[in-house]
Amino acid sequence: MILFPAIDLKDGECVRLVHGDMTQATVFNNDPAAQARTFEAMGFEYLHLVDLNGAFAGRSVNGEVVRAIRDAVSLPIQLGGGIRDRAGIDEWLDLGMTRVILGTAALRNPDLVKEAARNHPDRIAVGIDAKGGHVAVEGWAETAEIDAITLAKKFQDAGVAAIIYTDIDRDGVLAGLNMDATLALARAVSIPVIASGGLASMADIELLLQPEARILLGAISGRALYDGRLDAGEALAAIRAAREAA
Repeated sequence: MILFPAIDLKDGECVRLVHGDMTQATVFNNDPAAQARTFEAMGFEYLHLVDLNGAFAGRSVNGEVVRAIRDAVSLPIQLGGGIRDRAGIDEWLDLGMTRVILGTAALRNPDLVKEAARNHPDRIAVGIDAKGGHVAVEGWAETAEIDAITLAKKFQDAGVAAIIYTDIDRDGVLAGLNMDATLALARAVSIPVIASGGLASMADIELLLQPEARILLGAISGRALYDGRLDAGEALAAIRAAREAA
């Protein structure tokens, strides 16, 4: 199980939103590269970056900051937000992103996702964000009729590296992970699933380390890390202990 610390970028700063609402942004660091170095020093293995402005604009907006983060740490990075065409995918992978995350593109242009996964094995992730059970796109501004499992199954044999499943109703409000929905998705497809949205405390880490959750690739943590509700050292130690015991 990998615990991914989240760096969400808005106007060049590291923020957390409530339910994906750009008007409800709390700034936690005005130097995202420094935040990335802090996470690396804490012992995290992988960074999760989202260009929030890009998710709404449909193109990368915080590119300069993303490049600064890439230069600041040696950790692998997965990046999402506004990457919706082949040029954007290729550019970010060439610039050193380990994986790019395609969300809106997965719904609007699934053939692009499949083509990218063929051309970049193990480097394309699909972001599936759900609100009330339905997939949300365009920076969570629009909700589609399709449900998360149906969308995920479209990529079953496409070579996608991971699905990042976010429960929007829990995102940014420390309500706890939606383990039922996340595990249902993970059981429905063979693609590794990463849980996101609501991780609040060590109680969530303990749930992720239960036998039934071993099918998950990992989970993303944001606000709980920033406001101290989740102690990074304690969480990472528990994960290491579970690995050693496996």
